[in-house]
Amino acid sequence: MSSAGDAEAPLPRRGMQRIPVRVREAIRRREERAEILIGWAQVAIVVLFSVLYALAPRAAGSVGDQIEPVPLFLSVYGLFTLLRLSLAYQRMAPAWFLHLSSAFDMALLMALIWSFHLQYGQHPSFYLKAPTQAYVFIFIALRALRFDPQYVISAGLSAAVGWLVMVIYAVSHDPGDGKEIITRNYVEYMTMNRVLIGAEFDKIISILVVTGVLGLAIWAARRLLITAVREEEAAKDLQRFFAPEVATAILTADDRVASSHSEAREVAVMFVDIRNFTRFAAGIHENDVARLLAGYRSFIVDAVQRNGGTIDKFLGDGVMATFGAVTASETYAADGMRALLAVLDAADRWNAYRASEGFHQPLRVNAGLAAGRAICGPVGDQHHLEYTVVGDTVNLAAKLEGHNKVEGSRALTTAATLALAEQQGFETPPGQFRACPERAIEGIGQIVDLVMISHAAPAAVAVRHR
Repeated sequence: MSSAGDAEAPLPRRGMQRIPVRVREAIRRREERAEILIGWAQVAIVVLFSVLYALAPRAAGSVGDQIEPVPLFLSVYGLFTLLRLSLAYQRMAPAWFLHLSSAFDMALLMALIWSFHLQYGQHPSFYLKAPTQAYVFIFIALRALRFDPQYVISAGLSAAVGWLVMVIYAVSHDPGDGKEIITRNYVEYMTMNRVLIGAEFDKIISILVVTGVLGLAIWAARRLLITAVREEEAAKDLQRFFAPEVATAILTADDRVASSHSEAREVAVMFVDIRNFTRFAAGIHENDVARLLAGYRSFIVDAVQRNGGTIDKFLGDGVMATFGAVTASETYAADGMRALLAVLDAADRWNAYRASEGFHQPLRVNAGLAAGRAICGPVGDQHHLEYTVVGDTVNLAAKLEGHNKVEGSRALTTAATLALAEQQGFETPPGQFRACPERAIEGIGQIVDLVMISHAAPAAVAVRHR
């Protein structure tokens, strides 16, 4: 978690300039969520320790009416944790505050341990045997949730320095029995108020080693995090260039995607195009052309996707859509026919929307749909691939869209495609389909029985802003 002005501070300094801003922003958002998670983990620790302290029997041997340090420690730690959690939710805690909070955690813990010799009326060396010292590893481990080694190292160094200060404090006090406070006898160290320097340095070294190992692990994990965020952002971009189903197929493929992964499949293909758009666009500003196409595509894409279709590509003012190509479907032809009607309706609503915005010249949208066998998947060479559908079915659909000029129709399909769609559950609307048998289509080397879709705009078209 970091403030806006400190957004880059938690990230690795070296190589950061090579990380795109959107990736850094994605990492920053994850760090903010991680800091909130750490805050709640600390709240859970306060609650757990409070419950254990309330249920556990009191240790014998305390002196007089000394204030019990544990409730005081838990109260202060709890209040500071709530402050830190509040700042985490508000995204107002800079990096320096997080480092300071780690040092504050350790200082509170050391103060608690230090108070034990007062509570039990013993020499300061008494607190060096307290098992509470192991809690430093909990505070160090908590910072690992941030996936940033600098905070783990900060917590570990604070713990090591804190314990060193505790040892120096204990050694500097005379035991009062005429003997040296420092001993080399392990039994004396364990049974008397004596300090075994080697044992205390073992604790400090353990803290530093655990900090180093955990820091190294977090450093490696952070590199994986950055790589994962890069790939996640790239996947989001990929879904902008490809249909979500295509992007998912590419990202989840077990092997590297190659043209050999293409397969023959029964599909439906639809081409949509604005008639005479080139001539129309020549008379308006290029910025208006871009806005017009964006609005047109939003209507068409929605109509296709709502009926199980996938946008294969945009071809200027044309749109190529497929059904059953990315994922095999038993209703590909029926889905295509429903989408064809939805596209014509969307074109009517788009023209009505344009009219409401002051553009009263309607633009005619034509479509062609064909169903049959096609090659689906990545095509190209080892250097460049395109995820698409190729074959006679694709060519027929494209020619049908163009043949609308000859027939004077809005949309065309083949009699075979309509029959297949009906077999798959499509209900043909009465009065909107007209048979056009035995038509010769330019570019198709055979006579084709066509069906003209005479879908008409309703009397009052609802305008939907996109």
